[in-house]
Amino acid sequence: MKNVLVVEDDKSISDLVEIHLKDLNCNVIKTFDGKEGLQLASGNNYDLIVLDIMLPNVDGLEICKEVRKKEDYTPILMLTSKSEELDKVVGLEVGADDYLTKPFGIREFIARVKAIFRRTEAFQKETENQSDITIGDIIIEVSKRRVKLNGQRIELTPKEFDLLLLLASHPGKTYTREQLLNILWGYQYNGYEHTVNSHINRLRSKIEEDLSNPNYILTSWGIGYRFNDIENFQS
Repeated sequence: MKNVLVVEDDKSISDLVEIHLKDLNCNVIKTFDGKEGLQLASGNNYDLIVLDIMLPNVDGLEICKEVRKKEDYTPILMLTSKSEELDKVVGLEVGADDYLTKPFGIREFIARVKAIFRRTEAFQKETENQSDITIGDIIIEVSKRRVKLNGQRIELTPKEFDLLLLLASHPGKTYTREQLLNILWGYQYNGYEHTVNSHINRLRSKIEEDLSNPNYILTSWGIGYRFNDIENFQS
């Protein structure tokens, strides 16, 4: 049974979400208040957090930011209203895994939840036996989802880590922005390629010594991005 935290101040939506999550064999914890939601999200581990943006006391974006400071990875499905297009983008930037625009159909909600669970389980299976990756001065501790540069741990968001792991696992292979978006965020983010650019830029700012001449994550002009060939790091 999966544990799901639902932080939504609209009781009718919260109740509907709870009913269908229970149909998916989930144990549901609910709160209607952002402050309490932050406390619950920070103090416990969940398999999924369903998070509204507009909440009393503490908004969903702030809760998302705090959750992403935890070492344990928790998928977040963010709920937005039609008028919050900017919040969708910001939500992706601060680490939401998916979003739904209100009002949403329950079939779509169930599909998104199942997709998140599948991606999480697939990633766990794929990485549970994967060895740590050492390229240049970077060490990626796959099972612990930790990255060290010159022996010092660097803080990455879950998506930054996933992006780095994907590229570093296939050095020299170029991925288009659309491919990265589909692999790491899902097909429903078509049109949000700028999100990939911003994540690449932030990741570079954390691992590159010279942003004007990157050594690890390279741009394949007119196509996308690739990790530098491993031969270039061998002495």
